[in-house]
Amino acid sequence: MKERETVNLRAFFIGALLSLFISIAIPYGDMVIRGSAMAADFSTAAAIFLFFILVGGINTLLKLIKRSLALNSSELLLVYIMMIVACALPSMGLTEYWLSTITAPYYYASPENRWVEILQPHLRSWLSPQSPEGIRCFYEGLPRGEGIPFAIWIKPLLLWSIFLFSLYFVMICMMVILRKQWMEKERLIYPLTYLPLEMVKKEEDNSSIIPPFFKNKLMWLGFSIPFIIGCINGLHSYFHFIPSISLGQTIPIFRNTTNLKFNLSFPMLGFAYLINLNVAFSLWFFNLLAKVITGFRNITGFAMTEHLLTSSARNSPINAHIGMGAMLTLVLFGLWVSREHLKGVFKKAVKKEPGIDDSNEILSYRVAFWGMLIGLLVMGIWLNQAGLSFWTALILLFGVFILFIGVTRIVVESGLAAVRSTMCGSSFLVSGVGSRAVGPVGLSSLLFTYVWAVDIRTFVMASAAHGLKIGEKIKRKRVLFWAMMTAIAISMIGSVWMVLKLAYTYGGLNADTWYFQAGPIQGIEFVTHFLRHPAGANIQGWVYTGLGAGFMLFLMFMHTHFLWWPLHPIGFPISSVWIMDVIWFTIFLSWLVKSLILRYGGPKLYRNARPFFLGLILGQFTVSGLWLIIDFFTKKTGNFLFWM
Repeated sequence: MKERETVNLRAFFIGALLSLFISIAIPYGDMVIRGSAMAADFSTAAAIFLFFILVGGINTLLKLIKRSLALNSSELLLVYIMMIVACALPSMGLTEYWLSTITAPYYYASPENRWVEILQPHLRSWLSPQSPEGIRCFYEGLPRGEGIPFAIWIKPLLLWSIFLFSLYFVMICMMVILRKQWMEKERLIYPLTYLPLEMVKKEEDNSSIIPPFFKNKLMWLGFSIPFIIGCINGLHSYFHFIPSISLGQTIPIFRNTTNLKFNLSFPMLGFAYLINLNVAFSLWFFNLLAKVITGFRNITGFAMTEHLLTSSARNSPINAHIGMGAMLTLVLFGLWVSREHLKGVFKKAVKKEPGIDDSNEILSYRVAFWGMLIGLLVMGIWLNQAGLSFWTALILLFGVFILFIGVTRIVVESGLAAVRSTMCGSSFLVSGVGSRAVGPVGLSSLLFTYVWAVDIRTFVMASAAHGLKIGEKIKRKRVLFWAMMTAIAISMIGSVWMVLKLAYTYGGLNADTWYFQAGPIQGIEFVTHFLRHPAGANIQGWVYTGLGAGFMLFLMFMHTHFLWWPLHPIGFPISSVWIMDVIWFTIFLSWLVKSLILRYGGPKLYRNARPFFLGLILGQFTVSGLWLIIDFFTKKTGNFLFWM
C-alpha cells in the first residue's frame, strides 16, 4: 500500500503544539533546572529529542493500532521544520536576552555608574517598560500574593514585535532567494538535516512498521556510547560516590598565555563525519593556526587595543577584524558567484519573466524579493525611530546580514552545530565609522541589538535554511512558509510568557545570572564606554579587516582554480572563534576516522558506518533530554550533561 504524501491539518496542529512546548520548556530548563542547553545552538537538540519520541515511539504505536492514524513522512518533516524554527527563539536566539536587555539600563543604574545621567536620557521610552517597581520585581521576584504586571510589558513588546517579525520575515525571504543556488547549483550538503531525514526514511515496499533507521544495529551501538556516559554523569549529580566521566582536558601553552583544549563532543563527532574531508581538515587546521599566531602575539606583546562588544575571537580585536573581513569576502563573493541566479530572481520578481520557475519555492520570487525590501525598510525605519540615523541604520543592517548569511552558509556547508562570528554588527558599525558619527542617541540604541544580533548562537535564518532543505521532501511547498511563521509567533509568545512567569516568581537574578546580569551589562558597558570616550573610525581595524578579506579572497581563488589545493576557505572566517577552540579536537578525530575509512574501506564502508555516527548525535540529545525530564520531577538542578 502506497503511503499518502499530503500534509494534513493535523501535522500543522501537532507542529504548533510541539513548538509551544519547546517555547515553554526551554526557558524552564535553562532558568530553573539549569540542565543541558537544548536550544542554544544550531543543533536544535530539543527538536531532535522530541522528533525521536514522535517517530520512534508515538508514530510507531499509531501504526500498530491503525496505519491511517500515523503521520506520513511529509507530515513528520513538517512537524520537525516547525520545531527547529521554534528552537531558534526561546534561548540565546532571542527571549532569554530580550526582556532583561531592555530593562537592565534601569535596574542596574546606580550613583557609581551614573547611567541615569549618561545613558537613560538617550533611550527611547517605548523600547522598555516604564515601571520602576515592575522592573525591580522582574529581577528580584514578586511579593507573595501579587500578580505578574503584564500590562507594563504590552506596549514595548508589541512595538518590538514589529521589528522582530520583519527581521524573521526578511531572513526567510533571503533563504528562499538563495535556496536554488545553494542546494541545486552549489550542492551544499546541509549535514544537520541528515538525521531527521534518515529517521523518516521508509523501506522500498513500505511494509515495515518500524523505520529502517531504528532497526540498524550500528546506529544503536553509536547511540549507546553517549547515552551510557550521559547516564553515568547524570547519576553522579545525584550520587557523588559514582565517578563522573570527563570528556575534556586543557593544556596551557605559550607560557600560559593561552590554552589548548581537547574536548570530545559526540554530536559534533557525528556531524563532522558527514562533511567533506577538505572542509573538516580546514576547520581544525585554521583553528590551530589561529591559536599559534595568537600565542606568538601574546608572548611578544603585539596587540591592538579596542573596545568591542562581545568579541568571540579570544577577546582579540585583531582576530575580530580579520574574521569580519573574511566573512565579508565569503558572502559578497558568494553573491557574485550567484549573480546569474540572482538576476533571474530579479527578472521574475520585477518583470514576471515566464521562463523562470519558482513553483518549487515556499514563496514566489516576487513575494520574497519585495517582501525582503519592504521588511528591510520597516527595520530601517524602526531603528531610526529607536535612535539611529538612516545611514548608520543602513550600515548596521548591512553588517548584521553579512554575518547572518555568512554564518548560515558556514553551518549548512560545514555542519557546525555550534558556531559564532568573530564580530557583531554593532561593533562593525562603531569601529567602522566611529562613535562620534553614530551619536549618543544612536549609540544608546545599539545596546538593544544584544537582543537580536550580538551574543546569539542560533537564529531563524539558519533554521529556515535547513527547513527548506528538508522541505524538498514535501510536495506542497507553500504551506512551509505559514508553518515557519506560525512556529515563530508561537515560540515568541510562549517563551515571553514563560520568562516573565519564572522571573516574577523566582526573581530573574535567582534564575540565571548570565541572561539577567552579565550578558545585558556587556551591551550597556560597550555603549557607556563610547558615551564617556567618543572616538572616530578605527583605521587600524579597517587595515586588519582588509587583510582578512584579502586572504579569504586568496583562499577562495585557490580553492576554485586548483584541485590540489588542500584548504577549504570555509574554516578561515571562524578560525579564531572561541567555540572552535572547544570543538577542534572532535573535528580532527572525525576527519581522521573518516580518512581511514575512505582509504581502506572506500565509499561503501563510509555509507555503512554512517548510522553509527548518526547514533552518536541521537544518543547524546536523547540522554540529555531524558535527564531534563528526570530532573524536572526530582527538582534537581545543575545536572548539565553536554555542551556542543
